Amino acid sequence: MSSNRYLKFLANISKNKPNSIKNKKTPCPFCNREGLTGIIDEEGPFILVKNKFPTLENTLQTVLIETSSCDVDITMYDKEYMRNLLRFGFRHWIDMEKSGDFKSVIFYKNHGPYSGGTINHAHMQIVGLKSIDYKESLKDEYFEGIVINESDGCVINLSTKPKVDFTEFNIIINNIDNLDIMADNIQKIVHYILNDFYVKCSSFNLFFYDWKGKTICKVIPRFITSPLFIGFSISQITNQTDEIVKQVQQLYFKSEV
Repeated sequence: MSSNRYLKFLANISKNKPNSIKNKKTPCPFCNREGLTGIIDEEGPFILVKNKFPTLENTLQTVLIETSSCDVDITMYDKEYMRNLLRFGFRHWIDMEKSGDFKSVIFYKNHGPYSGGTINHAHMQIVGLKSIDYKESLKDEYFEGIVINESDGCVINLSTKPKVDFTEFNIIINNIDNLDIMADNIQKIVHYILNDFYVKCSSFNLFFYDWKGKTICKVIPRFITSPLFIGFSISQITNQTDEIVKQVQQLYFKSEV
């Protein structure tokens, strides 16, 4: 197991990054498509570019711009659009992993003021890590939970032992051929978080994992992180678990329960 668990953050680059989440008057770099540089691939509305502000040393940071519009999120995409987006992202994630240039490759999405992101425009990130294998910090228990729905080769559960805190949804497929149903279910869970969650929530993360023959998307509502976790690595679990499971089933999978 590698002892290297730290990435060096390049503060001199970070200070120049635009932040359109905190400052709505900041010009959006992703809306100006003609001004984009470092384009790696383009497919319809989807563009993969090298990150103009690579703040992580010893990595290759890329950004997947999801749409030409600045004021939409993934809950607003039609089904085929979302499926095509995920296929495009997965293709490049897998290609980077297969390249042999990296110890591991991470694929994730920030949305909202508490997600850790800085740009409001819908996007994902694919980052090649040259010195860290993200899988070394994972455990099977992070992806186990109360089953919300299981159909078409895809399982959705609510974590009973979350990686961080409170509420984490896992969307799991055993075969990449079931990627479309994963895309459909990501939209449903994100819609639930932003519209029907038991507390008001405006932020979430998506984290994708290639784990022991399974492809997993962990969807996490984001709030201010608990000091118990930051200071003592003590995770908390909501007492609303059963209610959340029932509500998601009734709202999004009623015909299947």
